[in-house]
Parts: sequence; structure tokens; C-alpha cells
Amino acid sequence: MALHITGDPAADELLSGDAFALLTGMLLDQQVTMESAFAGPVKIRDRVGSIDPAVIADLAPDDLVAAFKQTPAVHRFPGSMAERVQTLATAVREEWGGDASQIWTRGEPTGAEVLKRLKALPGFGDQKARIFLALLGKQCGLEASGWREAAGAYGEADAYRSVADIVDPESLAKVRATKQAAKAAAKAAKG
Repeated sequence: MALHITGDPAADELLSGDAFALLTGMLLDQQVTMESAFAGPVKIRDRVGSIDPAVIADLAPDDLVAAFKQTPAVHRFPGSMAERVQTLATAVREEWGGDASQIWTRGEPTGAEVLKRLKALPGFGDQKARIFLALLGKQCGLEASGWREAAGAYGEADAYRSVADIVDPESLAKVRATKQAAKAAAKAAKG
């Protein structure tokens, strides 16, 4: 699996090889560009020396916030997002033995079970969990039965709705166009 989400080879390499980094990128994907969110894990790793959930969970909260605030910031809301990442790291360490991939591999779960597990994570609501499930299925080789159905519209082939559909600059442009059209339609519906 070689992901091409951020346009930064080092960030994409980390996302491709580290399940917690990928999960963290998805957590950070709110109120910033997708590229910025998914580049966050490499910044965290480079600033604190690790992206291991146990290391992140054990950091002094102020130290993690300081790492998030370094220029360029990991996220536009460094304090709250550092706290969310640390809470996620603690959950992965305590509930999944420090191995984020266990969320989608332990016990050969169905797509519906993986969705349920993702939604149980701190910071993962229904939409974020469905998008991440689609990312796992479309780009990371997840073979859980029923993952497309569990991911809903995000699981559809050639939908260009989310980060799950980004494989190159052209697909990124298509996802952006889909999101802009959806925002425009929502704005028009409000009157």
C-alpha cells in the first residue's frame, strides 16, 4: 500500500506504513485541508520523536501542545487537537494493545464491525468512521465483508467524495470539486 494523500513523500510514506499515523491523520481532518491534516502525523513524529500510541499517550500534555504549536502548526487548533490525539493514542494503547491496525484486523471483523469499532474511538463520529472505513477498503487492502455497504456513499467506486478517493493530484481535484458542489448546494438550500 502506497498512499498519495498529502503531496509530501515523507508524510505519505508514514501514512502508508503506520496504522496509528493514518488514524491520527483522519482524526485531524477537520477544519483544515486534507493534505494538512494527513501531514500532521509526520510533524508529530518529527517533533516528539515517535508516532507510537504509547509514547504519545505518556507525553506531558503541555509538551504535546508545544509540539503542535511549532511552526508550521500541526493543526489550526493546536491545543484541542493535541488533546484529541493524546486521547486517541491512550484508547489505542489500552483497548488495542498499542496496535491501531487491530481495530480493523482483530478477529476477522465484518465491515459493520469495523465501523462499530471506529465509531467507538474518541473523536470518530459516524461520518469520520465511514470515511476511514472507505479509505481502508479502497486503498489499504481491507477485505472485511460488507465494508462498502458499511461505509455508505463513501464506499461507492469512483465517487470522489473523500480522502478515501485520493490517489493522485487529479483525484484530489475531483474530491475538492465534489465537496465544493455539496457546500454550494447546502448553502442554496438554506436560501
